[in-house]
Amino acid sequence: MPAESTIALVKPAARPGRAQQMSTRIIFLLSGFAMSAWAPLVPFVKTRLDISDGTLGLLLLCLGAGSTFSMPLTGMLTGKLGCKAVIILALVLICIDLPLLTLMDTTAGMALALLLFGVAMGMVDVAMNVHAVVVEKASGRAMMSGFHGFFSIGCILGALAVSGLLSLSFTPFIASLVVIAVTLITLFAVSRHLWQDTRSKQGDPMLVLPRGWVIFLGLLCFVMFMTEGAMLDWSALFLTSERAVSPHHAGMGYTLFAVAMTIGRLSGDKVVNYFGRFKVLFFGSLLACAGLLLSVAVDSLYAVAVGFVMVGFGASNLVPIMFSAAGNQKTMPANLAIASVTTLGYAGILAGPALVGFIAQVFSLSIALSFVAALMLLVTASARAVTR
Repeated sequence: MPAESTIALVKPAARPGRAQQMSTRIIFLLSGFAMSAWAPLVPFVKTRLDISDGTLGLLLLCLGAGSTFSMPLTGMLTGKLGCKAVIILALVLICIDLPLLTLMDTTAGMALALLLFGVAMGMVDVAMNVHAVVVEKASGRAMMSGFHGFFSIGCILGALAVSGLLSLSFTPFIASLVVIAVTLITLFAVSRHLWQDTRSKQGDPMLVLPRGWVIFLGLLCFVMFMTEGAMLDWSALFLTSERAVSPHHAGMGYTLFAVAMTIGRLSGDKVVNYFGRFKVLFFGSLLACAGLLLSVAVDSLYAVAVGFVMVGFGASNLVPIMFSAAGNQKTMPANLAIASVTTLGYAGILAGPALVGFIAQVFSLSIALSFVAALMLLVTASARAVTR
């Protein structure tokens, strides 16, 4: 395929201005805000359903399955309908489903709710990253880490908002309604500024199987998404079960991780330009690995806090580098390459929570998180190959 046909949006009809750039940042923020509202709710789900770590792992498998199912389809939808329509649809689905996660009192019902939540998460993840690549290319400067930084800001705000409301004795259901109200009002305000010209050109393929370099990037994203997923799905439970933290305050662990990741991503464009992609990948993945090991090896809340911060800083710019690489390669259309890399990456969220749950069931949650840390070393070992 000729290089000029690999990305439908390399030369859009007009250049996105500040309004389009800011609306992209806000969409990333909203996505993180809505998704992270789930993290403080995990201990309540486990208690309400009275299930084991292994069963919870199987339920979380539904979350990853929904995302993995929807991502390849989203790549085609963004080419057909444009990113704006897909982003709006996905965020509305999240808002519809979030209250169900606080109400379902059967394992089967929770499985269905998590499956739908995963579908919506996968849709918005692919669509907003395709939109971000378009805006970054048309703007002519590096912006991807900054976009992901706003996603992390959203994660902080979502985790803090829900944790704060729960601490004030609000029910999980009422907390979810607050998240929905904020999400829908903000989405309505910024959606008119989303970039319109994001559909594939006439004759571009709607589906291309990933191959070669795209698969390699996807496998590395598998490890990185698995690490981030472990923090999202298991950090609160780790604090309650291994460090005796109250469920009402356990969401603060993920908040620390998200704060560190936000700071790392907001400064990420400058960091990558100064140190280079190799050093960021190599030392970032090492720092994330060391942070996880510190958190599980030292029986101290201070050690956990420092460890979660290390994981956040270390992992902050790894995924943005991979998404930029996927958007800039020439072997596949950008929307399909990003969908493929994201799908392979989210297989880490598909397999990760269940695998962590099974290992925790047989051994302990600390050993399960140590296994995740060991996998991060694969990113360290591949840093030179990715950046050469």
